[in-house]
Amino acid sequence: MDMIQFDKSICADLQAALRREWLETNGLGGFASSTIVGLNTRRYHGLLVAATKPPVGRLVLLSKLEETLLIDAKPFELSANHYPGVVHPQGFRYLKQFRLDPFPVFTYEVDGIEIEKTVFMIQGENSTVVQYELKNNNRPEPPKSLQLELRPLIAFRDYHSTTHENGALNTAVEEGPELAAAAPLSRTAATIFGPQCIGAAENGPLVPEFRV
Repeated sequence: MDMIQFDKSICADLQAALRREWLETNGLGGFASSTIVGLNTRRYHGLLVAATKPPVGRLVLLSKLEETLLIDAKPFELSANHYPGVVHPQGFRYLKQFRLDPFPVFTYEVDGIEIEKTVFMIQGENSTVVQYELKNNNRPEPPKSLQLELRPLIAFRDYHSTTHENGALNTAVEEGPELAAAAPLSRTAATIFGPQCIGAAENGPLVPEFRV
């Protein structure tokens, strides 16, 4: 069976890319899904849709990760979000390839730096693993500094519903040596990030009119 893959001619064409989606499952009724450029177009899209009462009780806990690659302190946004009348940022322009191998693999090329992101779920657990790997450096000289900044967009909603601004949410983030946990709603379990979660911030802003 041939591998499913799309090159830059599809990935950089937003309308074509949004017609192509991926899905990962965990065997409990939970899943992760989105479009091949990571722009969520359905209320059922999310990096961690957990089955809290397997196989039902599905909650979108983690909508997505906002990703910023910093090359010598210069930021390059790899994400893509849909706001009324505009898509921002437009990280799909850096997406060189998407493939299922066997999990979703995204290859970004930014200013000579090639980074590969892999997404998969752990079978039997409400856990999603997002792995980043530096694949190639095609610059004449290596950068003095190279960083990847991640900002999780937490939803904590029923997967049939949408999220609205709610001032009653608990925005605190509990940090440990290698883990960070957030529990916006008292009636739900915390979402835990790790093992290399550094610099988690409290009181992150709510994003109005944003499709998550």
